[in-house]
Amino acid sequence: MVSNKKQKSMANINTKKGVIAILTGGGDVPGLNPAIRAVTIRANREGFQVIGLRRGWAGITEVIRDSKADNSNNYQLLTDDIVNRAGRTGGTFLHTSRTRPSHMAKKDVPDHLKDTYNADMNDLTPEVIKNLEWLGVDYLIPIGGDDTLSYGVHLYRQGVKVIAIPKTMDNDVPGTDYCIGFSTCVSRTIQMINTLRTSAGSHERLMVLEVFGRYAGFTAMLPTMAGAANRCVIPEYEFEIERLAELLIDDRNHNPSKYSIVLVSEGAMFKGGEMIFSGSERDAYGHAKLGGIGDLVSEKLKELSPAYNNGKTINIINQKLGYMVRGGDPDALDSIVPMAYGNLALDLILKGMHGRIVVLKNGRYDNVPIDVVTSSKKVVKVSEHYNTDRLRPYYHSFEMKPFLLMASDN
Repeated sequence: MVSNKKQKSMANINTKKGVIAILTGGGDVPGLNPAIRAVTIRANREGFQVIGLRRGWAGITEVIRDSKADNSNNYQLLTDDIVNRAGRTGGTFLHTSRTRPSHMAKKDVPDHLKDTYNADMNDLTPEVIKNLEWLGVDYLIPIGGDDTLSYGVHLYRQGVKVIAIPKTMDNDVPGTDYCIGFSTCVSRTIQMINTLRTSAGSHERLMVLEVFGRYAGFTAMLPTMAGAANRCVIPEYEFEIERLAELLIDDRNHNPSKYSIVLVSEGAMFKGGEMIFSGSERDAYGHAKLGGIGDLVSEKLKELSPAYNNGKTINIINQKLGYMVRGGDPDALDSIVPMAYGNLALDLILKGMHGRIVVLKNGRYDNVPIDVVTSSKKVVKVSEHYNTDRLRPYYHSFEMKPFLLMASDN
């Protein structure tokens, strides 16, 4: 952290090529710090100054436009030394939030703005734009998923020069085959399944593992395809629990170690059912916290097991992997791809381009219009990738498929 004196001197500073601001929003994933590092190192060498906006969109919303104010909790100057120390670690040293400045509840409005914005729901975008101008920001680089980047699209349409970097372990940002955090999530999932399978085998049980994935089932599909699980149920297809029970018990009975495993996306739904939420509270983007489908699947499987196991009940190992797959250091892909994405963003800035999102498509780095974030959805194409009868991925036609098999143009 730089001193307050240095923080305060940043406003309206003129540098050789300008000022770049970078932020991370939404859920943390491994790979964010390497992306911040890549942007900062390259930008500093090219003659720019880099500001890190803290706590996602919250930091720039809460800036006090007064040179005497202490804004150290809202932004900081990024130097090579700072980002080099953080660049090899997980999480985000800039911290994060799910703040949505265009839809801010009265209770969340910063204290110094409460007199101006006192409706039940407020749009603080004018303040965000003024704050960016006060800081002298020429280019803004948000790193996030479709929620965080959707507000980036909104700012771009208001005239802010935005270049987006896709991040989410769900891998569901449209326009790109790869989002930062996905590889580590899949790697951690496989690792943890292999850790837990010894208990499943020792007790001859069925194992139900709930994984992240609100609307897209990529985090369940890839580990299953890699052989870590027997079956998976995903948000894109409403499954019949009786069929899942039949398949899992058949898998168990044909396994010499007498166990089988199913991965359950948090957004998966029983046929004719709805998503399962852990509470009624919603975040700034209108999303209620998911959680509990794994518990219900476990209960139903145990209840149904005698019908497919000669009248004998099979016990269940039920585990929610949750934050364990998004914590810790990045793997190889989530160290390399963020480095490339950060440099791609600087390439665009040096060309004077903005309103773009850097992407990886069909094994090649590229960029596309940022509007793709809000104009389409990225989900598993069930007809091509998911066997609805067998409740698992298809294992055919891999020739000429993209590196991660399920591409961005589904």
